Amino acid sequence: MTNHDNSLSRDERLRSFGAIRRLFKDGSGGFVYPLRYVLYAEPAAELAASVLFSTPKKFHKRANRRNLLRRRMREAYRLNRELLTTSGKTGAVEMALIYSTKEVHDYKTIENAVKRILQRVAQDL
Repeated sequence: MTNHDNSLSRDERLRSFGAIRRLFKDGSGGFVYPLRYVLYAEPAAELAASVLFSTPKKFHKRANRRNLLRRRMREAYRLNRELLTTSGKTGAVEMALIYSTKEVHDYKTIENAVKRILQRVAQDL
């Protein structure tokens, strides 16, 4: 039996074409090695975060490598997403995490980058 409270649900994934367009058009961003992030936030009654994970084909030609890196980013986000909710602030946050280097880094490096990004986002809300 799986624990659904600990999974990354469909509602937490950024899927809508309009939302993705708005994110990249109106969002602000930054870089925490090896990830680039784009963030779009708007006020809301409660905190709702949706995330998009991307690894460009430009840097990693093999699909299995892109899948590995996306899987590592998703797991790091899933385990550390409470950093957003513990800030006590509210709002709707849409975020894209983009793997932006040619090197394949281990999980620990990716997790540290995701943690730093989530801490920055929590401060900026």
